[in-house]
Amino acid sequence: MKAFTAVIQKCPDTGLYVGFAPGFTGAHSQGETLDELNKNIRT
Repeated sequence: MKAFTAVIQKCPDTGLYVGFAPGFTGAHSQGETLDELNKNIRT
């Protein structure tokens, strides 16, 4: 299994968590909770 770093921020306008993996084009996602974001960014 490989591990990658993700940057996570909370959008002040929407309240959603937004995450992306630096260096990987298109590797981004969002979720209402950190658990949801974690699940979304892995798929």
